[in-house]
Amino acid sequence: MNRRTFAILLSAVFGLAPLAVQAGGKAGDDCSLTFHLEGDANDNPKMIFAENVSGKVRVFRRMSEISEKDIESFAPFPAADGASAGLMIRLKGAGARRLAAVTSTNPDRWMIARINGRSIDAVLIDKQISDGKLVIWKGVSQLEIQQLDKIAPRIGEPKKR
Repeated sequence: MNRRTFAILLSAVFGLAPLAVQAGGKAGDDCSLTFHLEGDANDNPKMIFAENVSGKVRVFRRMSEISEKDIESFAPFPAADGASAGLMIRLKGAGARRLAAVTSTNPDRWMIARINGRSIDAVLIDKQISDGKLVIWKGVSQLEIQQLDKIAPRIGEPKKR
C-alpha cells in the first residue's frame, strides 16, 4: 500500500469515527428497569452477578425475567425511608404471564429490581403473583420516575404513543 492510499484510508477512518460514536446510542434519557431472579452460585460466572440482599451475598441471573418493555403502566409513591420513592408496576399480558410462571416455579428465591443497572430493591418470592403487578418498595429517584414517564403512562392515564 502506498503512502497516498494509506493517508486517504486513515483520514476516512478518523473522519467517520465521530459519526459512529454519535449513532452508537440514544440520547441518554431512556430508562432501563429490569427484574432478575436469584440464581445458583455454581451457575456460569458470566451469567450471574452478586448483590448483598438481606445481609447475605446472593447471586442473580444477568438475564432479566421482566424489563421496561413489559410495563403497561406505573404509579410512584413515597417510600418509607422518606428519601426515595417506590413504584407499583402493572405489566402487559405477556409480562404478567411470565411473572406468574416465574413466581410459581421459584418459591423462596429472591427477585431483585434494577434501574439503569443499579440494584435498588429485592423481594422474596413466597407465592405466585397472578395479577401482573410488581412493587418496588424503595430506592427510586425523581429523575428515574421522569425517565419512566417517557416509557410508560401512569396508572389511569391514556397509553403513550
